[in-house]
Order: sequence, then C-alpha cells, then structure tokens
Amino acid sequence: MTAPAATGHSLAAVDLGSNSFHLVIARVLGGELSVVDRLRESVRLAGGLGPGDRLSEESIDRAVTALGLFGQRVGHMPAGSVRAVGTSTLRKASNAGELLQRARTALGHPIEVVSGREEARLIYLGVAHSIADHPGRRLVIDIGGGSTECIIGERFEPLLADSLDMGCVRYTARFFADGDISKAAFAQAETAAGLELQPMERRYRRIGWEHAVGSSGTVESIAAVLHETGWSRTGITAPGLDKLKKALLQAGKATRVQLPGLRPDRAAVLAAGVAILSAVFEALHIQRMTVSEGAMREGVLYDLLGRIRHEDMRDRTIAALGERWHVDVEQAGRVERTALQLWKQVHKSWDLAGEDRRQLLAWAARLHEVGLAVAYSGYHKHGAYLVAESDMAGFSRDEQQAVAELIRGHRRKPSPSLKQRQGPAGEATLRMTILLRLAVLLERSRSSKPLPTLGVEVDKQSLVLRVPQRWLAEHPLTFADLQREREDLVDVGFDLQIKGK
Repeated sequence: MTAPAATGHSLAAVDLGSNSFHLVIARVLGGELSVVDRLRESVRLAGGLGPGDRLSEESIDRAVTALGLFGQRVGHMPAGSVRAVGTSTLRKASNAGELLQRARTALGHPIEVVSGREEARLIYLGVAHSIADHPGRRLVIDIGGGSTECIIGERFEPLLADSLDMGCVRYTARFFADGDISKAAFAQAETAAGLELQPMERRYRRIGWEHAVGSSGTVESIAAVLHETGWSRTGITAPGLDKLKKALLQAGKATRVQLPGLRPDRAAVLAAGVAILSAVFEALHIQRMTVSEGAMREGVLYDLLGRIRHEDMRDRTIAALGERWHVDVEQAGRVERTALQLWKQVHKSWDLAGEDRRQLLAWAARLHEVGLAVAYSGYHKHGAYLVAESDMAGFSRDEQQAVAELIRGHRRKPSPSLKQRQGPAGEATLRMTILLRLAVLLERSRSSKPLPTLGVEVDKQSLVLRVPQRWLAEHPLTFADLQREREDLVDVGFDLQIKGK
C-alpha cells in the first residue's frame, strides 16, 4: 500500500465513531496539511447495540448509508491515501464483521478497528497539532459516544493514555433512556463515571499537567452552550458545568432542552455528556478546560502523513518492543533481509504485492525471537502472545494479530489452522509464514557472512528453492533443516523442493 506525499495531493481520514461518523480531507502543502472538506453524519452506532452486543440491522443500515455518502467523495482516491478507523462500538459489537464487510464496499477503502489505547494516541496527536505548542504537560479528555479517552502528553508525545468504558450515547441508553433528566439519573451517571475513573485518577494527578484540553462533539457542545449563555467565557469551568446541569434538570426532558449554541441533534445525549465531564472534573480536580478543534480524525490524518514521510509510528513500536524484550537486533535484521529477498522474488506470483504485506513480513521478522525473553521452549508461542496482547501504538487490531500469527507459525509444526484459513487473506498468511520459516532456517547459523544467491520458483501450492550445491554441502545442518521443513509443510498441503544449482 502506497500513498502520495507530493505537494497538492490529498489525504482523507474517516472516523467511525460511536455517535457520529466524520470525514476530513486535506491537501499536502509544503509538507503540512490544509483541510479542504469535511463531512459529518449522525449515526448513533452505540445506540444500536442490543442483547449479546449485537448491532441492530437498522444501525448497520445507517452506518452503511453514511459511508456510502463518504464513498462518493473519496472512492476515487488512490489506495493508501484514505485511512478509515473504527472505535469503541466496533470493538464491542459481536457482529462487527457484518458491518465492516458492507462498509468497505460502501466506502471503497479498507476499514480498521483500533484498540482503546490506539484511539487515545490518535486523539492526542490530533489535539496536539491543533493547539499552540506550549511547553509543559497537557491533559486531553475526549468524550465519545461509546468511550472516553484520557491522555497526558507533552508536545506530540503521549505519556499516559487510557480508554474508559463510558460515552454519551452509552450512558444515555443506560441512565437517560426514557428522555427524563432527573437528579437521581444524574447521580447514578456521575457515580458510574467516577468508578470508571477511580483506577487511573491517582496516576494522573501524580504526574500532573499544566493545561486541560477537551476535544470532540460532546466537549465542543458543552463549551458552545457555556459561551453562548455567558456561564463561562473562557472554555469550560466547574461553575459553568454546575449551571448547565441545573438548566438540564429544570428542563426535565431531553425533548425540552433548548439552549443557545446547542445543535438539535446533540440535545438527546447532552445530559450524559455533562454527567461524564462533571465526574472527570471532580476526579481530576479540574477547574478549567479549553477546547481543541482537532480530534481523532485529525490525528489519523497526521499519522497517515507520518507514514508517507517514512516516520511510521508502527516501526517505532516494533523497535521499542524489541528493545524491551532484548531481541538480538543483528539476527532479526538478517532474518528480515532474507525474508524480504524471498518475498521480492515471489510477491507477484503469489499475490503478496503491496507495502502492507511487505511490512507485515518485515515486522514479524524483527520480532520473531521476542518470546525468548520468556523461555526457549515454545518461544514462538510466547512471542505470539506478547505481540498479540501488548499495547502497540500505530497498529490496528488486525495488523497486530497478523504479526502475532506470523510469529506463532515461524517454527515447529505449522498450525493446522493455517491450512483451514479460507480466501485470499488466509492464503496470503500461509505464504508469508512459509517465507518467514525459510528465512529463519537459512539464517540459523547467526553468521554475519551473507547467504549465497537464492533462486525461488513458485506456483499455487509449491515452492522450489534453488541453492548452490556446494553451499548445501558445506552447511549440512541447514540442509537437514530444509528437508525436515519439507516434511512439515506437507501437513498444510504444501510442496517444498530444495534443488542445488
């Protein structure tokens, strides 16, 4: 997957939030981003979660319709120039796959679901690029439809990040479902939010911050009301929140909420948003909060721009994991070079073309020995677990699982699940796993001496590896390993042939 980076080209970010879907399009001008278009559709995806955390057919239809509108605007844009990201509700929904399949067709581009920590990182990146670059730490609070993200960072780097299971749509359904706004409902919502905040509030207060910043629709709506009513002219304040809460209680019903600066489509979820933000102010002892125009969608854009500039956060994450678990960097580099040399010879014939496939193979090679930090026995399994369960900044859930799966399959008997995987994605995983397995075997000596020139010929279910006959004779262990590999791959319906040249 490649994307344009030259001046004048466009990039787009799609944020599939739990309340609203957003599209922002920007042009790259002088290495910076200039927004040229925005679209927003109120979808209330979180409100469509029913028993068993299944999305209703109506909510799926609303989401697909919204993405169809976005698709008209970005469907023509080249692969890699559009990044679409799903958040809390898509993490939670048991039938998210049904929506994602239809959504990709409607949008015309892949959609990835990110973890809560990754969502928080992207939010912080968007906020940091949208406000003045003052020295000191800042606290960022983003109240979405399904979750609330809390981040402390400095300049463009987050230091702490948490995603909490509370959002304005989710809390509306839980505490204000009938539209009644009562003292009891407010008290219950604030108590529930306080319990969510309790495990992290001490850590945040201990680190501290100089500025508190809010982002996204809920915070923007509250700030707009406080400003228009005159209850706070300098962002959001604790006294201003109290006045807003009293006004909502006086209205008594969401349908009767009419406040200056409030969009009509926000009235239904405002009480829940105020309850959550009040609990945040109380738990973290906030007195005043400014508001950022930037949010997750802007963070996605800047992250995409970084990838194009070869400043990919995912590469930094892989390097940090390797350092943390004391991976042998030189050996990892040897395996990566050999795996990519093999990939280069087969990627067209095996339908593995594209930067995304090359990157997955490279990342897995760099971390294939990460499990040695746990134990040698079964280290491929340990490594897969460490990668699958770590917080990996920059990675979608699918990317993270793909790297873990390659690491899991790089040695010993191939898992039967490799053979059972269906479709092009399953076939690609098997083929990349085979390339990584061969690279590991060929570099088993851990020698700095480069390998001889290797030849590779493939068809659908076979690979012929051509190695100089003399080199094979001088490396009997490698030859024996390759013969065993041939026998192991039979179990997944694959024919490996080793031929001298």
